[in-house]
Amino acid sequence: MSGDRIVPASGVVHWIGTGLSTGRSGLGLLCERAERLLLWDRTAERADRRLAALGLTGRAEARALRPGALEAHVRPGDVVVSMLPATEHPALLRLAVDRGAHFACTSYTSEALDEQAAVAAGVGLAVLTEAGLDPGIDHLMSHLLVERAREEVGDRAASVTFTSYCGGIPAEPNDFRYRFSWAPYGVLAALRSPAHHIDGGRRRTVRHPWEATRTVVLGGEPFEVYPNRDSLPFVAQYRVPDGWHLDTFVRGTLRNAGWRAAWTEVFETVLTDDETRIRSLAKELAGRYPTTEADRDRVVLSVDLTVEDTHGATLWQGSQLLDLTGDETESAMARCVALPLAHGVTRILDGVLPAGLNRAAEDPDEAARWLRFLAAHGVPTTYTQTPPTGPGVEP
Repeated sequence: MSGDRIVPASGVVHWIGTGLSTGRSGLGLLCERAERLLLWDRTAERADRRLAALGLTGRAEARALRPGALEAHVRPGDVVVSMLPATEHPALLRLAVDRGAHFACTSYTSEALDEQAAVAAGVGLAVLTEAGLDPGIDHLMSHLLVERAREEVGDRAASVTFTSYCGGIPAEPNDFRYRFSWAPYGVLAALRSPAHHIDGGRRRTVRHPWEATRTVVLGGEPFEVYPNRDSLPFVAQYRVPDGWHLDTFVRGTLRNAGWRAAWTEVFETVLTDDETRIRSLAKELAGRYPTTEADRDRVVLSVDLTVEDTHGATLWQGSQLLDLTGDETESAMARCVALPLAHGVTRILDGVLPAGLNRAAEDPDEAARWLRFLAAHGVPTTYTQTPPTGPGVEP
């Protein structure tokens, strides 16, 4: 089969994993749209309990993820959705390709996923990655901002500032300015990875990301942000024109104000690079600051793009903001991660996504459609465009 053809979707979706990001909104959407939805966990009883907790009992089938069970159930045209840790995705994608099935996840596109996606393209299978919150919704916002600015200012600009910050934070900040809804060790381990970004027109590497923490104000509220991972590949992914001189380009993490001061103990431990001490502290913090049923989480995602001329006058400035607080029916994080992923799966079911690698809506028009869908299903975003300023600009 040539790469420009797509295997028709069977209507069957295998959702693998029932962690905290498997939300009611996303799974409920697939209960409505898929002909059959199978929810896989270590035991069928665990999957049943998750369905009950989400109010979806009887609308999906619970399955036990025993050796060989998934292989026996996946058929050509099915969609395999991985909500397992990122390290598990390549094996599940290989299984999907071997069985003639499509694949979707929320994680970043690793080299292993990219290689398998190339194989999938050759046999007419769609592979969807980076389709959650961050990465995911941030991509939708970024593509729209870049395209709108390019339409206004063209493909040449003297100074461009792009920032994208996202964080899952407590709706009511505690003394630690955080509560753990993810594995604490993973949160601490991420601080050990250097961050690459553009600042002052130069590519920079921050060995300890928290050392580059600064304050941003959104809607009059201060937050702390710092660069995370490697921002540089996203210059091309967001189709930033080559003629734009990037003064700042950074993707990073957002936290409640006061976070850096509250995490002094964590940073001191991370700097030791002592694996035993880091794991011990992670375990201690998990017990000290867990997310409980009474806690409400909050997701804040801000993407901002400013284009200036050689005199510092603003030619174009736009921003997208998502600020959502969870409630008793669903956490903000679960809604923001699972709903866009589920929407992406419906695009596979509808035969819209092409064969091969797809990231969350890389075409600006398609990104706009995704954002309209999310807004209609409880994940609204706010777009703001500021009038140009500076000499020669009409008031």
